[in-house]
Amino acid sequence: MVLHAALVISSLPALVGIDAPRVLDLIDVSPPVCAVDEGPAYYAIDLFTTKNVPGTGLASGRADVTVSAASPFSVAVGPDGSYVYDLEISLERMRAPREGVLVAWVTTSDLSEVRRVGALDGELRARGTVAWNQFLVVLTWEAEDDPSAEAWAGPVALRGMSRSGMMHTMVGHGALQQENCAAWGYGS
Repeated sequence: MVLHAALVISSLPALVGIDAPRVLDLIDVSPPVCAVDEGPAYYAIDLFTTKNVPGTGLASGRADVTVSAASPFSVAVGPDGSYVYDLEISLERMRAPREGVLVAWVTTSDLSEVRRVGALDGELRARGTVAWNQFLVVLTWEAEDDPSAEAWAGPVALRGMSRSGMMHTMVGHGALQQENCAAWGYGS
């Protein structure tokens, strides 16, 4: 390929009637620039309102999932071998609460483990990490901001599921078809 390009460049001056140094000035040999405006949608978790909290009926949001920047490698893993992801949570079409606070949580698909990400700021954003391959993102309306809380006490306002978490149980399918899949958090 390089030889072919060199032959074309060396024969081009004779073909177009200009000198070789000028041809090289016309060719952009700088390395291509790779720029990404956004990560792929695969790494974004859509957050859906439960419509259980007043003022959240039109709300929507997203949790952007990225590889932890704290790792010197392409990926970071936890002690159990699960990937460690950074989460950036943001909400739209909703005002910050006047009373109480919205708090972001992550939990395993079966709700057996819960971790607090943090309270959303005035711009309805929060950042944190998660070290599970399959997880749910849950936003609750709490009476007060308690960083030591081990689980939520208020109503769930929005929720979403990681892509790997969508490989879910048979609820809503086959023999369990009478169960509503969306009621378990699988879908909008």
